[in-house]
Amino acid sequence: MAKDANFTLVQLRYFLAAAELGSMTAAAQRINVSQSAVSTAVTHLERELGVQLLIRRHAKGLSLTGAGERFLHELRGFLTHADELAESARSLGSDLVGELAVGCFQTLAPFYLPRLLREFGENHPAVRIEVHEGDTPALQESLRTGECELALLYDLELDDDIEREVLAMAPPYALVPEGHRLAESGSARLADLAEEPMILLDLPVSRDYFQSVVAKAGGEPRVRHRTRSYETVRALVAAGQGWALLNQRPAHDRTYDGARVVDLPLADHLPALPVVLAKLRGVRLTGRAQAFAAVCREALRG
Repeated sequence: MAKDANFTLVQLRYFLAAAELGSMTAAAQRINVSQSAVSTAVTHLERELGVQLLIRRHAKGLSLTGAGERFLHELRGFLTHADELAESARSLGSDLVGELAVGCFQTLAPFYLPRLLREFGENHPAVRIEVHEGDTPALQESLRTGECELALLYDLELDDDIEREVLAMAPPYALVPEGHRLAESGSARLADLAEEPMILLDLPVSRDYFQSVVAKAGGEPRVRHRTRSYETVRALVAAGQGWALLNQRPAHDRTYDGARVVDLPLADHLPALPVVLAKLRGVRLTGRAQAFAAVCREALRG
């Protein structure tokens, strides 16, 4: 009969820090213990499991073995639930407590986060939420490292290890300045705008999406200005610098400087972009994350 592995939560946390930082010394500094304590804990863990988890390279730090990568993937979820179990034991009979880290695509944040945080806070006041805003690659990495449990973003070039749930659909639309020749038409075709300069929301993945939308309509985008800011796109359009493609519509048509823009539904047959709630595949959500997901479903689907 195989003997049971004998290791502690502390040893698991030491290994997690060493694996994430790629250094025993850096892990010791993060945890505020000696380097030898981290090294001993990792060695004990490997001996108990009967498998090498880390490769030690002199002056080059640490790297995970294949087994180490699989173990790390499972470990993050295990430690999260260990923390939740301890919190539940301390708060039997009370509401959810503790901390929850969620990610949000940076252009979705101003549209959805205020309502989500307000409604979640009203139902679960003892949970402290930390929000990480970023682009698609950054949010996927945050899910993989365990920095976030959930992320709200577009379903654009998400990898296979990211599990997603569609909450809403956001069709693309054209944005033109007030006084544009199509401003009063009520809708537009991309072919009507293809020869005009374009303002591009220049975020990773997003930029490719917007340019591909124009290409599908048979045009070649003539990009005049690029910006990572959603509001700068709107301001440049209002200033007559070009037109733009966007997916989220503000409740008003004014830019920061008081100018006006006009959004036009597209007559082209273009698919809407899914807004999804994503998590790392195979990771079981904590009770806090499940509660936040329920709030997201209610808010976005409504």
